[in-house]
Amino acid sequence: MFTHRFFKQLIRVGNLTVADHSGVARAYGDGSGPQIRIALNSRKAQWRALLNPTLAAGELYMEGELTIEQGGLHEFLSLAAANADNLKRIPAFRLAEWIAAALRRLHGFNPAARARKNAAHHYDLSGELYDLFLDEDRQYSCAYFRRDDDSLAQAQLNKKRHIAAKLLLDRPGLKILDIGCGWGGMGLYLAGQNGAIVDGITLSQEQHKIANQRARQAGLADRARFHLRDYRRQQGRYDRIVSVGMFEHVGRAHYRAFFRKARESLADDGVMLLHSIGTMGPPEATNAWIRKYIFPGGYNPSLSEVLQAVEREGLYVTDIEIWRLHYAKTLRAWGRRFAARRDRVKAIYDERFCRMWEFYLTASRVAFEKGRLMVFQMQLAKRQQAAPLTRDYMARAWEATDAGESPK
Repeated sequence: MFTHRFFKQLIRVGNLTVADHSGVARAYGDGSGPQIRIALNSRKAQWRALLNPTLAAGELYMEGELTIEQGGLHEFLSLAAANADNLKRIPAFRLAEWIAAALRRLHGFNPAARARKNAAHHYDLSGELYDLFLDEDRQYSCAYFRRDDDSLAQAQLNKKRHIAAKLLLDRPGLKILDIGCGWGGMGLYLAGQNGAIVDGITLSQEQHKIANQRARQAGLADRARFHLRDYRRQQGRYDRIVSVGMFEHVGRAHYRAFFRKARESLADDGVMLLHSIGTMGPPEATNAWIRKYIFPGGYNPSLSEVLQAVEREGLYVTDIEIWRLHYAKTLRAWGRRFAARRDRVKAIYDERFCRMWEFYLTASRVAFEKGRLMVFQMQLAKRQQAAPLTRDYMARAWEATDAGESPK
């Protein structure tokens, strides 16, 4: 009875059939769209879904307690997203959201020791896992699709070119700090294509090891150096600073410290490019399942939160660009590659891990397609004159890129 009432309140649009643990099936929604049928395979699963749906959906899918009998995971989560606002009608959800909002600052509290632990949770997984679904350059951030038919590798190369254009690389030998360097792809691109001298920093031991191996293999170890270091411990001054896909791990409580370190590290005529996931709406807590299983300490900021910290630390915002659906396309490509190599992932980990990763990639894609997530690129400087008055220089930088350059 309670399960029926819950789904009747929640699913107002779409076409969902829910079978309970005893096999009784009921239909919900207005009958529009593809037919989707799920099963909750135990009484306990039904109660968990009632008490904390945003956490339970992913957990039950991982455990095989929620199975999709008709349709697919993407279709089911898209239907859930279309009805997400109806959760506010449900008292248990309102209580969970109130608690999450109250704890938002605590969840984003990432001092150095905790930040290292959080990074290891995700980025120190098996390197083979990332090889299975990322492009060969291991770009683990939003790609840039200039054309609908761009391959994943081409779109990731586009992203690196676009960032390089915004960094105003007007002379060789520029000193660049790469905050959150990943496996080194961005830093190696800037050192190899633009003759820059790059210091990359990461908290992941696996990323640190592989980035330096790649630098040696590429003959760039003298110009691309990667360090196992928290951004708060970084010293020195740089002509340019780039940070791609790292700001989501800083935590709201540390935004001013992050931009203070950026200002201290940036030359007076320097330029910084920040690339991050954000939300188009007001501040909101990180999804409970994502926070628990995928990105502990992670938080996607609203622009209002970021701009407030930037302003207070005395930096100028010289350009902002919003990428709306590029990450949805990126996640779709990653999801397809993961599915094609699922048996190999299962051999490394197990079925539960595969289902967890499927849920992560699919739920994230839906959040960009149907929800309020986006990617922003923010160009920052200490002086207004650091960047040209118009954006023409970006187009000129694209035109000047070696015509023979192609994705690996």
